[in-house]
Amino acid sequence: MLESMKNAVKVDELRKKLLFTVLMLLVFRIGAHIPVPGVNAKVFADLVNKGVLFGFFDTISGGAFKNFSVFAMSIMPYINASIIIQLLTVVIPTLERLAKEGEEGRKKITQYTRYLTVVLAFIQAFGMTVGLRNQHVLISPNVFSYILVALTLTAGTAFLMWIGEQITEKGIGNGISLLIFAGIVSRIPAGIVRTVQYLQAGTINVVSILLLLIIGAVVIAAIVTVQEGQRRIPVQYAKRVVGRRVYGGQSTHLPLRVNQAGVIPVIFAASIMMFPQQIATWFPNNWFATWYLNYFAWGTALHSILYALLVIGFTYFYTAVIMNPVDIADNIKKYGGFIPGIRPGRPTAEYISRVMSRVTLAGAVFLALIAVLPNFVLVATRIPNVYFGGTSLLIVVGVALDTMKQMESHMLMRSYQGFIK
Repeated sequence: MLESMKNAVKVDELRKKLLFTVLMLLVFRIGAHIPVPGVNAKVFADLVNKGVLFGFFDTISGGAFKNFSVFAMSIMPYINASIIIQLLTVVIPTLERLAKEGEEGRKKITQYTRYLTVVLAFIQAFGMTVGLRNQHVLISPNVFSYILVALTLTAGTAFLMWIGEQITEKGIGNGISLLIFAGIVSRIPAGIVRTVQYLQAGTINVVSILLLLIIGAVVIAAIVTVQEGQRRIPVQYAKRVVGRRVYGGQSTHLPLRVNQAGVIPVIFAASIMMFPQQIATWFPNNWFATWYLNYFAWGTALHSILYALLVIGFTYFYTAVIMNPVDIADNIKKYGGFIPGIRPGRPTAEYISRVMSRVTLAGAVFLALIAVLPNFVLVATRIPNVYFGGTSLLIVVGVALDTMKQMESHMLMRSYQGFIK
């Protein structure tokens, strides 16, 4: 591994890409500590410590949300805009045609995603600012302050979107994913310090820490296995004669990944489960809010079951959105291919759909287990207030694997031995 990293630094182009990526991530971390003008950051930090939904946003943003910095909303509006555009592509014919027009169509869709990101960011920022008017967060609560804070947060999100696109274009890896990766990883030192403090105070013992490390290692190994797992459907292409040349005739495969949806279903389900709970905390004297907090609080049996079911449902839904068996079957038929033993056209689409459903079931169950993992870790280790989220591990490991594969391709192009042996 060290030798491979040494070889990677020797490649001039790769070295420049790595340096550019590190510098952009450094800008992100600096911006996470620049406060928004007109806001009492200490009051807001105390409010974040009490809120489950706020704590989730703070983890994704790498502490920028708790500091109420210019990057407080992180890149979440861009992710939401991307998901909305993907869903609209399925139902709006114009967007569907753009998605099939190649590079020019993708540029148009990217442009629409940027516009929608700015709109969503402003709506979210303005709504959050107005919602905090009774929490004494704003130093001078008036219309001018609301607009100033909303525009500042929107500009921060737009700047992060630009940084992510620059990393994707000029650096290594997917820029948006790396920003989330950097935010989550930046919380690790604080978690280690908190664990040491618990150990010194006698709240936990060495056995609990060892058990936490073992669980973490097992979960990381499982995530790598599932992320790399795929079902390969064999595809045979018939020979074609074009002029004096013969094309086709080779055998290949159609890879169906076990976890095709990635971490998106977990984020969907977590947002849906956390939002009512956060609203309920604002009405402590309401009987319905009290009932909901008693039976659906984070970590209860009903909450875990409903959360897992939502993750499984969203996994099937999102996989169906991004993977259309009919389009896959048409493309195979268009280029003269066929699955051995399956007739082209509709039978091929039905076969791919059946295989995809079975493969997706394994991925959906795995994501559900990852989502409820913190509850079991808390019971097993008895370590309080230490964030050990399967969702965070899923993001970190997935981004690390994708980035390493890109570095691998650069290394192999120059005849260096890569990281994956």
